Amino acid sequence: MLPGSIQISGETLSSAEIRDICESLRENSIKLLSLRGCQLSDRDFGRICKGVAESHSLAQLNLNLGIVSNINRVKQLAEALKTNRSVQSLFLHGSPLTDAGLAILNPALSIHPSLVALDLGDCMLGDEGINLICGLLPPDGAKSGLKELTLSANSGITPKGWGRLAIAVAHSSQVRVLNLDYNPLGDQIAAMLAVSVASSRTLEVLDLEGTGLTNQSAMILLDMVENYPTALKTLILAENNISPELQQQISDLLSEGEEDDETVNHEVMAREKNSWICQSNSSSQMVLVTSGLGESLLAETEM
Repeated sequence: MLPGSIQISGETLSSAEIRDICESLRENSIKLLSLRGCQLSDRDFGRICKGVAESHSLAQLNLNLGIVSNINRVKQLAEALKTNRSVQSLFLHGSPLTDAGLAILNPALSIHPSLVALDLGDCMLGDEGINLICGLLPPDGAKSGLKELTLSANSGITPKGWGRLAIAVAHSSQVRVLNLDYNPLGDQIAAMLAVSVASSRTLEVLDLEGTGLTNQSAMILLDMVENYPTALKTLILAENNISPELQQQISDLLSEGEEDDETVNHEVMAREKNSWICQSNSSSQMVLVTSGLGESLLAETEM
């Protein structure tokens, strides 16, 4: 049987429910565990963490809205993640981590072999927390890093911290989705982020909703989208002091970029198909046998 999911929101969990969840974790029958905004004792939270440590099937762990409510729970979660090897997405939105809590959690996040999505929105982070997060966005040639990062509503981060993140994103070879909504960024930070987007080869989604932007930064972003090829497909600018006309221009240009990409992909596929037909019709055929991931040539036989 394929692993399923357990999703509970805003409830007070009984010991019996905790026992069932832990048993499912140990039996590797859960792929997604979401306990969003639930109430449970410190003892039961520790039991959940032990189950997470033992699970080989768990891919998504959602502890949003205050589940990780104190330093002791942060420590328990960190120990679980040091052992766990399967979690790909970790959501801690609305947890009072602070920089001190993230410092405890960071070593486990840094060495986790599968983690690609991290939500630290509304976690009371500051510049020290940003320094730690930048370590999870390794530069080109380093180990695999985060592909999706959410830092919504962390108002304690200063322009210096955002500047450092912008540099890390510009040099990250992995990050595809960056959610910075509801932070007081302003036009200066938006201009730095525009440089990051222009430099990144992978960033596809940037959420700047409610970040104090004006037409000034929108014009910079428009110029970037219009004149520089980027991987960006979605730019969210709602709830900013930006004219609807500018927002529409940016949206239209991004849509045009997606259409161009689709045209190129179709042309490449057509060329590859024609090339294969020509090779098939030749008198001497070459059969290449490769691994499923295409990593190496396993055999080459001339027929």
